[in-house]
Amino acid sequence: MALPAIAPYPMPTADELPTNRVPWVPDPERALLLVHDLQNHFLGAFTDDESPLTELLVNVERLTTRARRAGVPVVYSALPGGRSPAQRGLQQDFWGPGLPYDAHAQAIPAPLEPQVGDTLLTKRKYSAFARTRLLGQMRDLGRDQLIVVGVYAHIGVLMSACDAWTHDIQTFLVADAVADFSREDHEMALRWAAGTCAAVTTTDLLLGEV
Repeated sequence: MALPAIAPYPMPTADELPTNRVPWVPDPERALLLVHDLQNHFLGAFTDDESPLTELLVNVERLTTRARRAGVPVVYSALPGGRSPAQRGLQQDFWGPGLPYDAHAQAIPAPLEPQVGDTLLTKRKYSAFARTRLLGQMRDLGRDQLIVVGVYAHIGVLMSACDAWTHDIQTFLVADAVADFSREDHEMALRWAAGTCAAVTTTDLLLGEV
């Protein structure tokens, strides 16, 4: 199964967020920003110059810019292209061949690409913690909060947030800096995260605190 063509849908707003169960407050001294799988291959499923892609790109740029200015480490996850079915494992069963061996497809678009001082992690499973150095890097840096943006909300973004919870890392899922296959999938991810493993917020709310 290839990625679906994603029809435009309105990005959730602050007054549409689910109620958080936790009172966590982001702290620049404790936080790390994860930009999850923001590669051309995945972004190409959206309609150019339409919601939610337009807000996603703008808000991720706002957050990465502020994070660097505030001394918050910025980590990007990205999947490699051209992997064999054996290398992909169960991802092959769900999603077919995945990213091609193509530099443009694998790239993170400008002006959102990693900058000097950022970290780029190669990931191979849904969670950005699975078989990567993310947890070790957070431990080395003394960071116990994670801010997550990127795609897709109900798959890798949500799995990364849940995995962070298992390691006692407070996660903030930024509702208008993630995007998904549909508004329904997007809302499901926000509800599930708010109810079980993360605090759901918006770019404006987060920038008012970090």
